[in-house]
Amino acid sequence: MSPSNISVKLARNVVSGAPTLADFKIESTSVPTKESLQNDQILVRTLYLSVDPYMRGRLSGAQDSYVESFVAGKTLFGLGVGVIEASTSPDYKEGDIITGDTLKWECKFIANARGFTKIPASSGISPANYLGILGMPSFTAYVGVVSLAKAKAGETILISAASGAVGQVAIQLAKARGLCVIGAAGSDDKVEFVKSLGADAAFNYKTCGDLTSAIKKAAPNGVDIYFDNVGGEFLDAALANMNSFGRIAECGMISQYNATEETAYRVKNLIRVVPKRLSILGFIVSDYYAKPDYANFITEVSTMLKEGKIQYKLHEIVGLENGPQGLLDLFEGKNFGKLVVKVASDAQQRL
Repeated sequence: MSPSNISVKLARNVVSGAPTLADFKIESTSVPTKESLQNDQILVRTLYLSVDPYMRGRLSGAQDSYVESFVAGKTLFGLGVGVIEASTSPDYKEGDIITGDTLKWECKFIANARGFTKIPASSGISPANYLGILGMPSFTAYVGVVSLAKAKAGETILISAASGAVGQVAIQLAKARGLCVIGAAGSDDKVEFVKSLGADAAFNYKTCGDLTSAIKKAAPNGVDIYFDNVGGEFLDAALANMNSFGRIAECGMISQYNATEETAYRVKNLIRVVPKRLSILGFIVSDYYAKPDYANFITEVSTMLKEGKIQYKLHEIVGLENGPQGLLDLFEGKNFGKLVVKVASDAQQRL
């Protein structure tokens, strides 16, 4: 029997509501070979794929989003890391490890040799870290805390989803700048993890009771910066606790991604923006890669990593066929840390 290649496809677009496993298709296809390569192409074996909240918008089929939507019947794609098994491009050779935002959700695939970045193979850093601590989620934390909120020593920052891919880095960047850090997470073990990263206070938002009161208890002098990853009711409670001239870095609103017209949360405290003179700063991290912020981020976080001054928790799901369930788990907050799909290890036998 000839070897097969696993491919994850979108069965149908999900405009609203929660996606299910029935919205995805797992297919076996023939394994691409180097003989199939045309000029300036690469054959890639996928090592890791990133699972991120923004992918919910891609499932919808929306044509007016900041990222390209997935097409029903076609293979999913996104951030990932892979190793080149064959190349007809002068820019890449067999064994090069690459990262990019167009890796297919396939064990192996052929792509045109552009839009990828080579990463050091001998750095001693796991390729998965280029999707986490040195990847998009960490840079997102940097943009929110440093570039936009302009965090200053002595201020108080509140971070929702504080144990997640972005939140755990936001905590550590804020602490390195001398802020008082308050973190919220969705389980007691996540709360303990948040504290281990240096948060001055943390609470379980699922069991704390009234959110406004819980934030007030954790930050009795008010909040200067709110790093929002969840939106909804938590955003409302944060607005009620903001100090004058506070800044809200709007990174995401995952609590609302699967909402319908009937279930969407209506923010009640938005009027506080005016008397408190608040700044609500929505951002898309891709806007900042071409700016000096990215080089500054790489320098700072790489140094912290080498000096052992920053931690990062990955949540690995093994097997490409389990990727769709991982995406569903992400929307329900079942992940603990940055969620990645481990498709293959670098030492794994080739198909």
